Amino acid sequence: MTVNVAYAGREYPPTSAYEVGREKIHEFAEAVGATHAAHGDPAIARALGYPDVIAPPTFAVVVAQRAEQQLIADPAAGIDFSRVVHADERLTHHRPIHAGMRLITVLHVDSIALRGGLAMITTRAEIAADDGAPVATVVSTLAVRGDDGSGA
Repeated sequence: MTVNVAYAGREYPPTSAYEVGREKIHEFAEAVGATHAAHGDPAIARALGYPDVIAPPTFAVVVAQRAEQQLIADPAAGIDFSRVVHADERLTHHRPIHAGMRLITVLHVDSIALRGGLAMITTRAEIAADDGAPVATVVSTLAVRGDDGSGA
């Protein structure tokens, strides 16, 4: 199956809420080598003006990829994940992510372009708190190699 270019412009329904926990932030911070004490110590985070421990900036990718799974798992999209290479990612933060937040994400398929034997899929994950306030925007580009060697 080839990538379905008609999916460009598609918007998926909001995800169920992702509950940001202290342990999730701590584990992610350790994994990426983020050593600031505000990622693990609530007292230090509060002294800096945050309501609880804050996530490293790249934590937003965890939430965005959860939303991207809607596209990857959609059989009609024609994406064979074994042929996917992550090509680019850009994050825009509207406010820090902290423990205790409930995040809801809407995934947009901004474009699908066929280039040099690849399908280049650009998605945009709009992450908001459960009260609707914007938290982050994650724009991701996936390169999908075709199953016959000719691309998408």
